[in-house]
Amino acid sequence: MATSRVSRRRLLKISTLLGSGALLAACGAPAATPPAGTTSTESAAATPAAEATATGAPAAEATATGAPAADVTPTSAPATGGGGRVTVLHRQEYFKDLENQYKAQAEEFITSLGYEPDVSAVNPELFGDFMAKMQAAVSAGNPPDLAYHTNSVSQMRDLDLVVDHTAIVDELSQKYGDPVPVTVFDNARFEDMWFSVPHSSNAGAWFVRKDWAEEVGADTAAIKTLQDRLDVALKMSDPAKQRYGWGLTVNKSGDGHGLITNAFQAFGGWAVDEAGTKVTFNSPETVAGIQWLADVYTKPENKKTLPPGVESWTDTNNNEAYLAGQVGMTANAFSIYAKAKADKNPVLGNTAVVRFPVTNDGTLELGGGGNAYYSIFKSAKQEDVARQIILHFLDPQVFTPLSVLGGGLVMPAYKQAWTDDLVKADPAFAGLQEIIFNPNAYLGFGHPAKPNAAIDAAFATGFLSQIMSDIITGKKTAEQAVADGHKTMVQIFEEKGLPQ
Repeated sequence: MATSRVSRRRLLKISTLLGSGALLAACGAPAATPPAGTTSTESAAATPAAEATATGAPAAEATATGAPAADVTPTSAPATGGGGRVTVLHRQEYFKDLENQYKAQAEEFITSLGYEPDVSAVNPELFGDFMAKMQAAVSAGNPPDLAYHTNSVSQMRDLDLVVDHTAIVDELSQKYGDPVPVTVFDNARFEDMWFSVPHSSNAGAWFVRKDWAEEVGADTAAIKTLQDRLDVALKMSDPAKQRYGWGLTVNKSGDGHGLITNAFQAFGGWAVDEAGTKVTFNSPETVAGIQWLADVYTKPENKKTLPPGVESWTDTNNNEAYLAGQVGMTANAFSIYAKAKADKNPVLGNTAVVRFPVTNDGTLELGGGGNAYYSIFKSAKQEDVARQIILHFLDPQVFTPLSVLGGGLVMPAYKQAWTDDLVKADPAFAGLQEIIFNPNAYLGFGHPAKPNAAIDAAFATGFLSQIMSDIITGKKTAEQAVADGHKTMVQIFEEKGLPQ
């Protein structure tokens, strides 16, 4: 079926409001985090759904893009009556304008159906305790009706929090094509049933100051491995000029856990076996990768490349440092690109977007596309209205302007929704499409195993940043810390009914 089209004038107007930007050198892949629950990621007493919103800070405090609400007004919907309150939670967005649009349009649409809207934002990170709060709300019989989030669908299924979404995904697929990226089938569909609806796709990259790299004779297109990146970071560092090459942390954060995952996988370590049922984290390869990463933060010869306070950075700090011109490379979602473009920051024109590192043997790129999801909770009082909201917002007439407003952070999750008008609305979107349509799957923390609740629950403990902290502070050797991390994983797997 043909998709709805959005007027080119409307798209161009929004794109202009976002800023003209500059064509980047390349487009890359998303942060090496596991399927949702990640995003980045990261319990609570039973509370009503209205109180079950997280209080954590959004991924970053971004300034508004300036796009007026009138440019992204949803299509009208007939009021159907019924009354009652409809509770919707949506993730906090990097751009407040986009977050405000989601809220305003959801409220308008729910009102048009004859219901009272209750729409609020939640911390999208795993560390925002979203899962525990939803479990408490469902157990209390008072869940939200719908949530838009980036958390682990496999955990939601394991905790019996959500309804069967298969009929909705089938309808969307018939209208707008197959869901993308390819990993979405492993992350949200189990035993041929969809346990959440793909809402959007996303990707990330490493962002490198190409002007700094050129000054030291480095080719950004040639940095393939983690060691390549560290070598360039050291060359471009000059503390006297407040230039620090290595803008990445191992602190408790989505970005930190992504980097740690990249490090042990780069050396050939794997958290679990291919079946996803046996913990294999404690291996010589994992120890080698973790030791290499610890050396970045502890060896005297690397000190000059580390920004002050990098060990305690959160998910926002690398964005801020890169955009302020203090660091030469970092890994992030396209929030850096979108923010630089919106603010007409000159750093954008000096940025190369580099794909994620490959393993040391060159056989696997440690990154790929990801997703956000819509989830309808069990015992939701307004399940039918939640379904109508999903179908409404994923109509390209409504979704495409919001996608453009997001500057690359919220892209379509269905192939045919990637219209020519959308791809041409921003110079980075064609590269993003290439990444998100990639048929090769990188499965994150549990790679090469398909996601399951045990893998996601183990990752969610935050043990990766803990083992790095223990090594960097001298409390444990890499061997001891990895062995303890392995024990943490074993405990989770056995609790999930997978004896080790």
